[in-house]
Amino acid sequence: MPSALLAIVLILGVTLCYVAVCAASPFGDCRKCRGMGHALKTDRKGRMKRGKDCRHCKATGKRIRVGRWLYNRWARIYRAGTDAPRPEGLR
Repeated sequence: MPSALLAIVLILGVTLCYVAVCAASPFGDCRKCRGMGHALKTDRKGRMKRGKDCRHCKATGKRIRVGRWLYNRWARIYRAGTDAPRPEGLR
């Protein structure tokens, strides 16, 4: 039983750390271009040269984290579902 309890505590700790990262820094580096915003290619002499803009991050180098995307989606659905119109007399 202690090993199951330890596993639960570790999973909970990792989850809380990821939530803290998503709250503190909602955008992370793009995995496709590694945060540069464009690809690197070499010319015929072997020198590095700027390539095309990254389509995944639209040349910003940043993408929204999965946890932050899920939170934004949940908050949008929650606000849409609980947004009750006020009666005319209470405004």
